[in-house]
Amino acid sequence: MKNYRDPIAHKQHKQIEKTTWAKLNWLRAAVLGANDGIVSTAAIVVGVAGASNSLPIILTAGVAGMIAGALSMAVGEYVSVSTQRDSEKAQLEHERYELENFPEKEKEELAVIYQAKGLSKETAEKVAAELTLRDAFAAHVDAELGIDPEDLTNPLHAAYASGLAFTIGAIIPILAVIFSPASTRILFTFIAVFIALTVTGFLSAQTTGASKKRAMIRVLLGGIIAMIITFGIGRIFGINGI
Repeated sequence: MKNYRDPIAHKQHKQIEKTTWAKLNWLRAAVLGANDGIVSTAAIVVGVAGASNSLPIILTAGVAGMIAGALSMAVGEYVSVSTQRDSEKAQLEHERYELENFPEKEKEELAVIYQAKGLSKETAEKVAAELTLRDAFAAHVDAELGIDPEDLTNPLHAAYASGLAFTIGAIIPILAVIFSPASTRILFTFIAVFIALTVTGFLSAQTTGASKKRAMIRVLLGGIIAMIITFGIGRIFGINGI
């Protein structure tokens, strides 16, 4: 049984919860990044394959799409996480300023937060007073902002993970094109992508607790429709004589 009256045990439990949630977020981001890599690269290679039978041309387009997509994902993730990190730092500095200049007002604010969580006014004031004496800054950023100043997201790590996940996903349709005969290249790529998207749809649902069947159908439909459309466009503007 969890002993939440023991502050050390409670802190350890919260840390475990936070670590688990962070791992799930990273896993979900990795799955989504891989899914993007699969769909976008598969759409490129199938579209080009619809226009040309030349393996070098198809591979050049696929590899170029993979590199461009991975870089785009990495840069986008870096910018997004950097913006979030800057915002969190600004909030932390603002909280530090308010504690230095308006300590009593901040203590009252902390008591109000705990009242809103269900404590009586007397208990909330007592909790706020004790937490303020122990570490006012830590108490406020946890209760008000939900931020751990010692564990802010690293933009470089996020960019690397995002770009790597995209690349791993993109390799699947490229390998399918390389190792399939010219006569069955399109069919083989569709089958490989179908299997890969089934796996990413399942993993995506697993990390979110959503319906696995619904998630897999949604991912598969999106990927297959994208490939059919690009293949059709490739056929329309085809240069199969090359």
